[in-house]
Amino acid sequence: MSVFQLNTLCRLIPVTGILIIAAACFSCENPELDNRSVTPEKPHGRHQEPTGEWHDNKFSMFIHWGIYSELAGMWNGEPVTRGYSEQIQAHAGIYSDVYARVANRFDPQKWNPDSIAFLAKEAGMKSVVITSKHHDGFCMFDSEYTGYNIVQATPYGRDVIKELAEACERHGLNFGLYFSLIDWHYPPAYPISSHNADFIPDKHHQYNMNQVRELLTNYGPISELWFDMGSLDPGQSRELRELVHSLQPGCMVSGRLGNDMGDFTVLGDNEVPGYTLDTPWQTPASMFDETWSYRSWQERGDPSLKIREKLEDLITVVSRGGNYLLNIGPRGDGSVVQFEKDVLHGIGKWLDVNGESIYGTRPAGFSESPPWGEITTTDNRLYLHLTSPPPDGEIRLTGITGNPDACYILDDPDITPVYTVDGNDIIITLPSEEDFHDIRVVVMHFDNQFMILPHTLTDTLPFEEKLVLDRQNSHKHYSFSGVDYYSNFRSVVRESWSMPSVISGEFSATLWYSNAEKSRLVELVTPDGIRLLKLQDGEKVPVKGEFANQELGPVYINGPHVSRIDRKTGAESEIDVNRPWPTPMGKSWERAGFDNGHMVERPAQRNQCWYAWQEIKSDGGGELIVRLVRTDGLQVFLNGREIYLHNNPQKMKQVEDIVLLPLHDGSNELLVKFYNRFGRTVKFSVDHNIPQVLYRKKIEDIILPGKAGQSLSWHMHDPVSVHSNMDMPNLRLVLDQKSR
Repeated sequence: MSVFQLNTLCRLIPVTGILIIAAACFSCENPELDNRSVTPEKPHGRHQEPTGEWHDNKFSMFIHWGIYSELAGMWNGEPVTRGYSEQIQAHAGIYSDVYARVANRFDPQKWNPDSIAFLAKEAGMKSVVITSKHHDGFCMFDSEYTGYNIVQATPYGRDVIKELAEACERHGLNFGLYFSLIDWHYPPAYPISSHNADFIPDKHHQYNMNQVRELLTNYGPISELWFDMGSLDPGQSRELRELVHSLQPGCMVSGRLGNDMGDFTVLGDNEVPGYTLDTPWQTPASMFDETWSYRSWQERGDPSLKIREKLEDLITVVSRGGNYLLNIGPRGDGSVVQFEKDVLHGIGKWLDVNGESIYGTRPAGFSESPPWGEITTTDNRLYLHLTSPPPDGEIRLTGITGNPDACYILDDPDITPVYTVDGNDIIITLPSEEDFHDIRVVVMHFDNQFMILPHTLTDTLPFEEKLVLDRQNSHKHYSFSGVDYYSNFRSVVRESWSMPSVISGEFSATLWYSNAEKSRLVELVTPDGIRLLKLQDGEKVPVKGEFANQELGPVYINGPHVSRIDRKTGAESEIDVNRPWPTPMGKSWERAGFDNGHMVERPAQRNQCWYAWQEIKSDGGGELIVRLVRTDGLQVFLNGREIYLHNNPQKMKQVEDIVLLPLHDGSNELLVKFYNRFGRTVKFSVDHNIPQVLYRKKIEDIILPGKAGQSLSWHMHDPVSVHSNMDMPNLRLVLDQKSR
């Protein structure tokens, strides 16, 4: 998680965060789409606020089970090593009618829904989510809209979803359903491609609507509906969400419904975020990276290692505010693999003793995770999860106000580590290292509530300098925005700044913004309340640095490349953004051959991208505004550092971005990555021949009380969606102290 600090000049400086997912956005060049520009509709309707019950699930069971489990990752006597085994029909190239015959032998006599519920409870799970229908279209419930279901098409002849729902109700577990939005068995869904993000024709959409209505009408309370894959248009996503909320208002909708319609964000498979998410979120986790459903030849290894791996992920996810959804893949006969039982029992055994540190907790609020583990909290306790105990046996907790009155090991309260208080720091000395070979939890107890202070570089700051708050030095709060699984990106939904208590008094406040933010509504949150600000009626001011003192080199382009980002590390697989030239991946840079503002068009297949690079020489630094026009998503780097990221969630034919470039003295390098989703071509331009002006507007003075934990933040007023990107890259607030 990024750390944001104040330096001695009162300028907020960030430690660079981690880019997890880049935009891979939807192009309106797709012939199936209307190429007219689209005005964003507002509002989409309100998202379902997560119930305390959903938030408190913390740890849940995912189940991938269907007729693909009968095949066990094998076809014609050979392992199918390509792709996930639940998608074996596609990866093995099995004809639909041949695959459908697998249902004739699907007779899971060892399936016992009560045993599944018991297993979930023994693991410490609070909810179960099962695949009601996966991509193969086979329904694990009795549907009147297709005979391709477990009741009508198999010798088993029983409604698995109904019986599991009843078992979960008997045993006090929440019950959720996975539902694939694509269907390889439904003829109106054809043609079907390899990427699992096909468009949904009208007949197919109505078919999905009908089956969702069945699931939410016939199977009791559903805590969450876990949509997956497909590429819906906004109207289809809205219809499904409204149907869910009308039938079961408390049911949470997953973000993979697309078009920013989800109630909660679903991260990438097995992804643990290193950043702050401001919307409800969940990590779906598989036992093995290679598959979700059962495969007979899977190498499973030592269960104790898997217990440790998944337990650490659970702790990390919960400590950062999310829910953890861990999958099992039963065999075709309905039995659960012993390895997976052992893993769940191992996690449950730990939770039996240490569950207090997981359930009912929240993130502690420290600026970054410590090297020795993770921290959760309740009103008067800190839970320190020691996944990698410090070699010297000392833990220092910095920036805490409150009175600690006890310290002990959660699984053995008789062990009481020594602690001392040093100002706002607490130093804990652990017992001998051999006592910490497992993940143990140290409890720091306070006599009352306490506060985690913002981390600052210094306690003495000169107040004659201005305090400048902008995108580059903010602490960013994220969600995920996008059309579908492949066209989503980590959207910025709020920006905040924490200030030490030594900053106090009355400050005159000036907003600076560009044409990108003009006429937008912003909610500014200050210690004394929320202000609604409209960015209009500002005074025009030339940007810092004269255009004549800047020399613009020609624009070079390079591509196409496959748009692929490592979802865990953020590593780029095709190009080093710090130094991509002259010949990345064997492709030479070519001069774009266009003047400022002219569009370049290049061929690009699905999920490909092109790069544009330009050298900008500046005498004395300053600023420069660039206008970027594109048909899809883009990512902007200046001197090797990402400064802007946005996609095209409204599927507009053409999108314009205005980005302020903070230049340093000498040579600067601008690199822009232009994405393509499904179009045949990608179009883009890089244009500096635009008015080099900003707007300046005085607003009501701001008073900072000088209290611990004081902060400022802003976010969009009434956004299209809670997941919508702020899209205000050039907004800046300047504070001048008037009095202390």
